Amino acid sequence: MNAHAVRCTLCAWVSWLSFGLPVAAEEGVWPENLQREQLVAWCIVPFDAAKRGPEARAKMLQALGLKRCAYDWRTEHVSAFEEEIRQYQKHGIEFFAFWSGHEEAYRLFEKHHIHPQIWHTAPSPDKPTQKARVQAAADQLEPLARRLADLQCPLGLYNHGGWGGRPVNLVAVCEELRRRGHAHVGIVYNWHHGHDDMGTWQAALALMQPYLLCVNLNGMNPEAEPKILALGKGQEEKRMLRMLIDSGYRGPVGILDHQATRDTEAVLKENLEGLELLKNALP
Repeated sequence: MNAHAVRCTLCAWVSWLSFGLPVAAEEGVWPENLQREQLVAWCIVPFDAAKRGPEARAKMLQALGLKRCAYDWRTEHVSAFEEEIRQYQKHGIEFFAFWSGHEEAYRLFEKHHIHPQIWHTAPSPDKPTQKARVQAAADQLEPLARRLADLQCPLGLYNHGGWGGRPVNLVAVCEELRRRGHAHVGIVYNWHHGHDDMGTWQAALALMQPYLLCVNLNGMNPEAEPKILALGKGQEEKRMLRMLIDSGYRGPVGILDHQATRDTEAVLKENLEGLELLKNALP
């Protein structure tokens, strides 16, 4: 194993122990996790109207100064998994996370000695009690947790609506899986799936914080009007971002495309510009 692979392996294992730990917030200081080179680009593959391939996507991220990508995919992208990994390596892009899971991807992760987070929708079992739902969700996820432990890949429970998308339930399932010995399980929280939590964001954040693997940002308006919105264009994200910073969370933060009718580069630029506006507007 070369030096880069050893470094990646160590980073992956260290993240299992430290991904949710808070640190003291420094007033007036823009945290490192919100610096451009630390941000994670998300929903930029099937949602790109320009239909870029792996090389063009890696070059686009590099040109924007983004160095991390969470890879979402559809069936037509499976044959290009390895080229995506190669192009990211060539252009200095971290293959930070992978959507849902796939055996061909797992084979390639082992081949290329990478250990991305796997983001998987937290299930919403139809059971009569809260305890039974938590147990059933953990039962459903446990085979994946075991598989990812072998790969040294953290498992991120992803809020995607329903019972499984609510912070209290994400935490309950995460804690149950950890109780069963799966310390590599955490939470990936997406603002664009969290409009119902806007009014209780501070409490929800405090509850989830020990387990957070990543927080993906979005412009936020009441009633999700619209659901996908550039940073700086909503009514609530300034307040929510202030709370995120003040909480001491210094883990990974993502920015979003998720607009299939637009060029991903334009959407990412819009979000980067919006984040800069928020930075200048925050006290």
